[in-house]
Amino acid sequence: MEEWVKQILKDEKQKRGEPLEVKKIGQNYYLYQSTTVWVKGENKRKKVSKYIGKLTERGIVRGSRTKRYVRSIYEYGNAKLLIDIINEIIEPLKAAFPDDYGEIMAMGIVKILQPTPLKLIKSRWEKIYLSREIEVSLSPNIISEKLRYIGSDWSAQREFFGYLLRESKYLLFDLSSIVSYSENLKLAEKGYNAEHLYLKQINFALIFSSEHNVPVMIKAIPGSIRDIKSFKHIVRSMGIKSCVVVLDRGFASYNRAELMKEKEIKFILPLRRNFEAIEYELEMEGSFIYRKREINWVKKEVGENFIYLYEDVKLRAEEETTFIEMMEDGKRTRRDMIKERKKFGKIAILSNINGSGEEVYLLYKQRESVEVAFDAMKNELESDKTYLSDDDAVRGYFFISFISLYIYFRILNILRQKNLIGKMSPNE
Repeated sequence: MEEWVKQILKDEKQKRGEPLEVKKIGQNYYLYQSTTVWVKGENKRKKVSKYIGKLTERGIVRGSRTKRYVRSIYEYGNAKLLIDIINEIIEPLKAAFPDDYGEIMAMGIVKILQPTPLKLIKSRWEKIYLSREIEVSLSPNIISEKLRYIGSDWSAQREFFGYLLRESKYLLFDLSSIVSYSENLKLAEKGYNAEHLYLKQINFALIFSSEHNVPVMIKAIPGSIRDIKSFKHIVRSMGIKSCVVVLDRGFASYNRAELMKEKEIKFILPLRRNFEAIEYELEMEGSFIYRKREINWVKKEVGENFIYLYEDVKLRAEEETTFIEMMEDGKRTRRDMIKERKKFGKIAILSNINGSGEEVYLLYKQRESVEVAFDAMKNELESDKTYLSDDDAVRGYFFISFISLYIYFRILNILRQKNLIGKMSPNE
């Protein structure tokens, strides 16, 4: 702490005669009144901070102390439910961000209750009853500083993600991107996206726990970095071992053997239909039902790995019908039909798991959860990206979005356990 900050703190303590503390957020210092209260129901003391103002070498730039009116009607049940269901992550969140976990939790709750731009989070939070129990600072300027601080502290984020990863055996990994035109973002580098457009973009990698059906990690990555490079970095930095990783087709063009063997990672990798090692003429050995669809399968050993070939009977008929319609329109020929018919309704998966066809298929299909999560996040990012002026702010924003995403999937899991999927959505 700089000497001028210490002097202001000393002078204010003498003047006010009350406990005070200074918090550094980003490059700025803020003064808070700091007291403790006894919580009867929990039989322990709780620290309570009240924001006073921002410190400068000229003195204190005071925060607003007056209100135009006192709210008497609050939203209660919805936010209370959210607090209850994320109770298991409050302690690790507090351990990782002891000075900021309240703001992180508040922003995450607001964003799950209603998609809200950063500049309106404070007014939305003040409508919730929890705002009377959890004292946080959510003015636009404070939020911007908080995002930069949270985003710059990767070690704290990694500590929190490590807690979520600790009991996950099956991990789903994926990478997505958002286009950015900001000149201030080093993360926004030119790279190819899903639409094959060479634009400035920010990649973000998301890791999802298959067995718990929740996201367990997110990380912003420069837009020019390809999928396999991102994956290697995350695996090594987090020390991920003894798990199964479900990848996407983009990994098929790379050499995975050294990485997978080094980290003892089992993998599941869907292959493109033109992958030369696939033998579409193989006779099916088994079958199972997936969402009322008959799935046939066969497994073939290829070196140290296995290729699982699946045939979706309904999809086979649909693709054959589509191809015949294309022939009638003159877009395909009978010769094309003879060549392609063996591929209709079939997908192939490369894996180093020696298991049943149904087990591998179910793990592969759970990647749909990751795709749903990405869609939700990208919609939120589009509305706020103009406020994200530097890389640390982007990383901090991703972390807040991750907390909201975690809450969303916890609610989804509760609905699934109660057999309410299809009758009620998490938003309801």
